[in-house]
Order: sequence, then structure tokens, then C-alpha cells
Amino acid sequence: MRIFVRDSRMSHSSSRRKTGEVDSVDVDLPEYQGTPDEVAKRKCLDAVEHVNDAVLVEDTALCFNAMGGLPGVYIKWFLKNLKPEGLPKMLAGFEDKSAYALCTFAYCEGPGKEVQLFVGRCDGKVVEPRGDNKFGWDPCFQPDGFDQTFAEMDGEAKNKISHRGRALEALKAYFFAH
Repeated sequence: MRIFVRDSRMSHSSSRRKTGEVDSVDVDLPEYQGTPDEVAKRKCLDAVEHVNDAVLVEDTALCFNAMGGLPGVYIKWFLKNLKPEGLPKMLAGFEDKSAYALCTFAYCEGPGKEVQLFVGRCDGKVVEPRGDNKFGWDPCFQPDGFDQTFAEMDGEAKNKISHRGRALEALKAYFFAH
């Protein structure tokens, strides 16, 4: 069995399902500090220890280039306190509004096994919130080459270019090869 572990404090109802051989489980994991890769790897190892089985965890970061990559992996805490409207205000004193979204899936076969990382990146810029989809920071992230924010795109279009969609493609390629 493969287990997809979600942080129960920030879980999203659409991910609560069981399909095939994958169970979705809520686990309260500590909030780690470090690079996106370090955080995802540590969460994965903790989840393996908790469930004693193969696990897949996801971590997301929104990185502002003008701020050296912050808020990065801490985006959910910035978003919780500032809401999407506050994110563009963080860059008010900077000319550079560019940013990139990262999604990291960390997979481990079980205790004692190596963690595999699958990273997707989408470059763009931080804008004033727009769009009907109010999920997370989607209203204020506009991917490069588009005049719509993630919140203004339909799900299919967003999934083709998003950081999560790209990470999932890498993950899928790994599973098909193994």
C-alpha cells in the first residue's frame, strides 16, 4: 500500500479520498525550517516513521525573488496572517515583483529507504488578487506568459503549467519507470 500524507492542520477536502492502492492519511507533522528540499525530505522521513510504510508527502513554496526566496516554505503562515491581499504589499518597496512557485513531492518506500524528490517550478509574478478561485495564493500569482492569475484559469489550464502539475508529471514518470 502507498500512503499519501497530508498535514491535517492545512488539509484540503478534495484530497480526502482513497483510490486504488493509495490511502490518504492526516498526520500532524512538525513545521521544519530549511530549503524546500530539506523540508520535504524531513517531512517524508517523519511520515515514514509515523505510518511505517511507503509514503508520499507534498510541500509547496512561493518564493519572491526580491526577498531572496522568502516567504518560500513558510508561505502558508504568511498567507494565514496576511491573506492574498497582503502578499503584493510585501513587495511594495521592491521594483522586482517576480516570483516562482515550487511544489515538492517526497516519496519513500518505507523505513530505511532513500527519499526521492520530485520538484515542479512555475515562474511568474505577484500581482493584486484577481479571480474567482480563492484557493491559497492563486489569486495573486500570475505565471509568466499568461495574463491570468492561477485563480482566473480553469483547472485544466492551470494543471498543465502549474508547479504542482509539473511535479506530478515527474512523479508519474518515476512510478511508470519503477
